[in-house]
Amino acid sequence: MKRKLAITAGLLPVVAAATLAVPATAQAEDHRTDRTVSRATDRAAGFRVSDGRLLDANGEDFVLRGVNHAHTWFPDRTDQALSDIKALGANAVRVVLSTGDRWTKNDTADVKGVVAECKENRLICVLEAHDTTGYGEQEGAAPLSAAVDYWIDIQDAVKGEEEYLILNIGNEPHGNSGHAAWTDDTSRAIGRMRAAGFTHTFMADAPNWGQDWTHTMRDNAPGVFAADPDKNTIFSIHMYGVFAEASTVRDYLNRFVNRGLPIAVGEFGHDHSDGNPDEDAILATTEELGLGYLGWSWSGNGGGVEYLDMATDFDAGRLTSWGERLFNGPDGIQRTAREASVFGDGTGDPDGSCAVTYRLSDWGDRFNADVTVRNTGTEEIKGWQLDFAFPGSQTLHHSWNAKVVQDGRRLRATDEPWTETIPAGGAVSFGLNGASTGPNGVPAEFALNGTACTRN
Repeated sequence: MKRKLAITAGLLPVVAAATLAVPATAQAEDHRTDRTVSRATDRAAGFRVSDGRLLDANGEDFVLRGVNHAHTWFPDRTDQALSDIKALGANAVRVVLSTGDRWTKNDTADVKGVVAECKENRLICVLEAHDTTGYGEQEGAAPLSAAVDYWIDIQDAVKGEEEYLILNIGNEPHGNSGHAAWTDDTSRAIGRMRAAGFTHTFMADAPNWGQDWTHTMRDNAPGVFAADPDKNTIFSIHMYGVFAEASTVRDYLNRFVNRGLPIAVGEFGHDHSDGNPDEDAILATTEELGLGYLGWSWSGNGGGVEYLDMATDFDAGRLTSWGERLFNGPDGIQRTAREASVFGDGTGDPDGSCAVTYRLSDWGDRFNADVTVRNTGTEEIKGWQLDFAFPGSQTLHHSWNAKVVQDGRRLRATDEPWTETIPAGGAVSFGLNGASTGPNGVPAEFALNGTACTRN
């Protein structure tokens, strides 16, 4: 994300520079899940859009709940960042890539590595080409056609990964100058990529540095969606100072929902140099409508917007107030994220044999948790261990009805003699309490005897 303040006579000011501190080498719950899906039989299985909703490869409704990570400028931070982002409860990450037009190109091998790390952490990857940011206004910015060239060049890195990836063709592909070209440019880019054999779900960013204050994307999205031969494009709005009022947030998102068009908030913050976005309204409205969001950004911001970092110096143990708000606050990631069902193939996602309910009683600097482990399989479980992780700085004090030990953030609960057996269709419960130096939250995932469980 790189922006500059721009004011058009008689119109709203748009987003001011949110700039990552680039190393010198680079320079600076009802989400309508019952859907009938039809698609061409020759399409690769993967994400797709149906009736305005994003569905995963199993036909399950999927709502993006995650953050942005600036891989192209901080590649050595990516492995740990993805692991930390997942541990804090996210189900997706939007990864910044470079086409080579402005920054060092992320080549096929590098992108393959990013995809592998996303899958290992059970995160859906939204890959975005960043060099298009502010085209027509930002010096050196590349057109969408250059982004398409890039995707075609690295196609081997993403081919066959359609069920784990969404391709965000180009970040904020127009500034305020020439924004009217957005419609034709985006339709043309989608058409070229389909002709090149891409069957992925595409994400299309808005013009006006992503904020669409001219309503160019809002008004022309139906035509762009219709121009996609696969009808498999989701639109992305970036919400900063233009979206300072709850009414503006609600109006914009509802206009897409009411027309059956897919929309997500691909970037947003809690503050910005062009105004104060209403993050509470963004989170509440996306949750109400079952729409995805991806906050900006994990760490590495510079140029005066360091306040947009969620983790101080990429340290998950030092979340900023923005990080605490997004991960642990009302309608935040911890409380609303659900992992994509495509990971239920033995790589760590729920396979239907267990379910865990974690009821948190939060008193600020201390907490209690009542944990129920249900056996949803057909055979009894005799002897068990449940592995999970605290999402923040919690410290275990006591447990009952299970033996619980803590190692860093990781915890392992094992049965007591009187809770050893979980009958088929039955459940056991245990409790724990502890202290915290920050907001408490619900663990993102649970594994029973090595098999991941559904989180209720």
